[in-house]
Formats: sequence, structure tokens, C-alpha cells
Amino acid sequence: MLNESVWFAMVSFDDFRVRDDIPIYMQIILYIKRGIVSGSIGNGDELPSRRVLSSLLGVNPNTVQKAYRMLEDEGIVQSRSGAISYIVLDETMKDRIRNDLLESDVRAVISAMRQMGISKDEALRLIDMFWE
Repeated sequence: MLNESVWFAMVSFDDFRVRDDIPIYMQIILYIKRGIVSGSIGNGDELPSRRVLSSLLGVNPNTVQKAYRMLEDEGIVQSRSGAISYIVLDETMKDRIRNDLLESDVRAVISAMRQMGISKDEALRLIDMFWE
């Protein structure tokens, strides 16, 4: 449980941009998870209310509700009475989120490379080239 006397930040969605290729609720989830991994979102940070975020993003409140509910199901978000939602995580959870995101991204890149007929050796050379 969080110490009530400690001040935590409000998660900002100022740089969130809606894309057409992914459902918006998934974009919200990924935005929060990437913020956690980058350190811009931390344990105890408060999320905007569902109504505020839906207004800010110009989406249906049910879309935000779905994203928050899925994050709650994963144990990343907890909600208090009054509909206040906040981030709850420890290093183990942060590592799990990081590994899940990396696995998903790497699998997508590998799939795209395979579709283009790129061999594993060529893929490794490309990674090495772009790494620098």
C-alpha cells in the first residue's frame, strides 16, 4: 500500500499520439508500459480519470475504461474509491513489462525480416550496423 503522505506525479499524456494501426485501448496500455520501462512513469503515479483522459484523447470513455481494466488485471494499476487509479509496481514487475515489450517488438521485427526474405546472418549484420 502507498504511503498517503508521499506526493506522486500525475501521468501525463501530452505526447500521446493516436495511431490508426493499433486499437486505442492497446495504445494507452503500451504508452503506460513504455513509460514505466523508461522511468517517466513510476510506482504510485496517478493516472488521469477515465473521463479526463477520454476527453483529452478524444475517445470514448469505454476505451479508456477497457485499457485501465486490462492494466488492473495485470496488476500494474490499482483503483481506489472515487475512481482514482494509480501505478503499482516493483522491480520484478518493471522487469517483466520490459521483457514482454522487448519480446513483442523483436518478434515483430523478425517477422517483418522473414517476410522480406532476410537471412538470420543478414539480420544480425543489419542490427549491428543500425546499433551504432
